[in-house]
Amino acid sequence: MPTLAELLARETREGDLYAELPDGRLQCYACGHCCPLPEGAIGVCKVRFNHDGRLRVPWGYVGGVQCDPIEKKPFFHAYPGALAFSFGMLGCDLHCGYCQNWVTSQALRDPAAIAAPMLVEPADLVRDALRLGARAIVSTYNEPLITSEWAVAVFKEAKAAGLVTGYVSNGNGTPQVLEYIRPWVDLYKVDLKSFDDRRYRELGGRLAPILDTIRRLHAMGFWLEIVTLLIPGFNDSRDELTRLTNVIAGVSPDIPWHVTAFHQDYKMTDPANTTAGMLAAAAAIGRANGLRHVYAGNLPGQVGDLEDTRCAGCGGLLVARRGYHVREYRITPGGRCPSCAAAVPGRWSTISPLR
Repeated sequence: MPTLAELLARETREGDLYAELPDGRLQCYACGHCCPLPEGAIGVCKVRFNHDGRLRVPWGYVGGVQCDPIEKKPFFHAYPGALAFSFGMLGCDLHCGYCQNWVTSQALRDPAAIAAPMLVEPADLVRDALRLGARAIVSTYNEPLITSEWAVAVFKEAKAAGLVTGYVSNGNGTPQVLEYIRPWVDLYKVDLKSFDDRRYRELGGRLAPILDTIRRLHAMGFWLEIVTLLIPGFNDSRDELTRLTNVIAGVSPDIPWHVTAFHQDYKMTDPANTTAGMLAAAAAIGRANGLRHVYAGNLPGQVGDLEDTRCAGCGGLLVARRGYHVREYRITPGGRCPSCAAAVPGRWSTISPLR
């Protein structure tokens, strides 16, 4: 019986995101590792590899699908109340010990991570998304950057069908991959896991490519939201959160920042779970540093108005939420505050989700 790695090696095609180096190796540009691959070598992601001088990349399968509220991604400034059809493949370029999607992301590193691939065509996914009433289709569950050729194939079908598209990503990108996906990806969520390069190296990456990706995403016109999972003793110091939110605000104070609660999962079972008070303190730092839209997540109903969207101009309530549920929606069809007519940054529907 073939191993998972052998099975996945069959479900590939030649990729687009690479160049041949003078010494014959292939330089992969799907993620910030930019792996130089000699013949037969596999990238850090475990799913992109050099075979006969061509880069083979994942194709034609999913490791999981689900239809969720778009707020779960989380996108709070993109079509509130809409459904997002989510799909993912297998593999990741990082190895976070607290990953909540480890059965897919770590499937080729951890023998306990068992997620069987399901063979599909792009049209199958789009048809299912439309059947379930989704407004968006999102690549998530593993790292979408490392399977960008497949995501683009899906998103070409999706955009032809009128769907919004998105990535839920660790943000470890390259200029090449962002240019490649730009025509096909509307929404982009980045997990900014820390502002300490040492911590990023513990997770298998580096801080610099993530910060570069954030700047490029905003400059290129993607709708960008950023999430930081607040882990006690790992990334929750006031100094680190101050530096982190200063950088986000320096890119744009209109970027929504979600600070979310950690709970013990996968291999990280030592830190205490994050409390509502910890989230509120972190959110206050973000607001003090100029961020206009700061949210607290994973503790629904426990964080006051930190689940709600308010106008940065007049403070009026625009979207009231509890968890992923939209309870009140007041943004105008033109994307403005009904009280002061200020433009609200984001991607808005012309129809209220409560109708």
